[in-house]
Amino acid sequence: MPHDRPLAATLLRCLMLALACLLGACAGLPPRQPEPPQRAIAPSESTALGRAAAGLDTLHDGFSALRPLTQAHFALDARLELMRRAEVSLDVQTYLLGNDKTGRLILRELRDAARRGVRVRLLLDDFYTAPIERLLVALSTEPNVQVRLFNPFVNGREHGATRWLDFFSDFRRLNHRMHNKLFMADGAMAIAGGRNLADEYFLRAEGANFIDFELLMAGPVVPELAHIFDAYWNSDVVYPLGRLVQPSVSQEKLRGDFEKATSADSTPAPETPVGTDLFGDPPLGEQLRSGHLPWIRAEAEAMADSPDKALGGGNAGGVDSSLSLAQHVREIIGEARSEIAIVSPYFIPGEAGMERLKTARENGIRITVATNSLADSDEPLVNINYNRYRVALLQIGVELLEVSTTQLKRSGQMRRLLRQARGRLHAKLALIDRHWVLLGSMNLDPRSERLNTEVGVKVSSYELAHALIYAYQMDHVEGVYRVRLKPDGRTVEWIGTGDVENEVLDDEPDSSLLTRLQLLLFSWFVPTDQL
Repeated sequence: MPHDRPLAATLLRCLMLALACLLGACAGLPPRQPEPPQRAIAPSESTALGRAAAGLDTLHDGFSALRPLTQAHFALDARLELMRRAEVSLDVQTYLLGNDKTGRLILRELRDAARRGVRVRLLLDDFYTAPIERLLVALSTEPNVQVRLFNPFVNGREHGATRWLDFFSDFRRLNHRMHNKLFMADGAMAIAGGRNLADEYFLRAEGANFIDFELLMAGPVVPELAHIFDAYWNSDVVYPLGRLVQPSVSQEKLRGDFEKATSADSTPAPETPVGTDLFGDPPLGEQLRSGHLPWIRAEAEAMADSPDKALGGGNAGGVDSSLSLAQHVREIIGEARSEIAIVSPYFIPGEAGMERLKTARENGIRITVATNSLADSDEPLVNINYNRYRVALLQIGVELLEVSTTQLKRSGQMRRLLRQARGRLHAKLALIDRHWVLLGSMNLDPRSERLNTEVGVKVSSYELAHALIYAYQMDHVEGVYRVRLKPDGRTVEWIGTGDVENEVLDDEPDSSLLTRLQLLLFSWFVPTDQL
């Protein structure tokens, strides 16, 4: 099942709905209509963003300009600035667009940009579009807007429950999802990383929020990302919204409802960040107004799965499918000489992965893995499968860190940011030899490797690597439990961080025995390659 939403809570419902699917036939996808391919609009100094990107002085040496977005409010503000300043094009690709104040704010800004004459292309995975489908239809009525869906549902589109019927009746196809996240403005600046477009990815949710990471980029890497977007946009796995949904009300009614749902009263915009970020840089708008953009210059390369991964392989739109993104990542990590640091909310190494980690440790390479604790994972079934490897990982000398709300809130800053909400890890990062940085949408688990499509960026930069080590306190880690073997060498214990007590726990932190038993039972019915 797709990540970024709880799995165990829906498992029993899914099984019951699967049986219901056997009682009736379902319609298939509509026949495709030949359409001329569409391409990203190249950056130009005729736009303000194009001039700002050109002023970063990266083209002469092939370097790209990079700004790390570790803090959620700076990341959302950067998107708002790019949408409001765009003059020619906005290309947005995401797995999840929430029916919440963040998702509706994004929709409103895209609508407003389109009315200024900006070409808007919005590409969504179709798994979570049911709550916002009416808003998407309304947006698509704007003259400069196109909305397309990856690997769409056909039957029962109006409700999440009825979509499950379609899911299980066409499981082989619909089990493949587009997990990519890209955001590009005027072909000049782009954002890529782990964040979906919903409240919990920008510390705006009440129940639980995610710690995440992205890069804001300009220079040669942006056309590479645009090429990837185009490959998906023109893929046979992507359908225009209008081919799947016929509105049942007038255009005027749709637009009126859109206006009401996305108005400033019902969907207030966040305040512009005050001061500077962790690295001493002001918000993007202030940088663009001053013309002073002290971004990191480095070699950067965009990588992605072929969109035809959803069809079982192939080469589409010029994206090289000879290697999956997971294979690229394995090759890069395999070149490590001294140190590997992995940050992934979901971590299931598998037997082959364990062999690679063991070989690396035998070669003297230090390996650290940070992932979610069981209590703070939004996919606890994934965590149960990770637990099966935990002792073996520790036995070969891998350092394990598990993110915990309890530990995070021992920091005054995190208590203020999270308030009453839980804190969960969602960043997808790997640092190799404190020189190479890998980031993107890919988790280190079987679903990302085999089923979902993913996008990533590889950066060669000591400066960026050390900025991330500083931002996430990797050398003096807090907000986590350190996991270590007990003296018997066969069981584990958790050591708290961030205070003088540093409590030692014998059981999974903040989780009950009943919860652990329930999850273990569920895990017997869900194949590991689906997680």
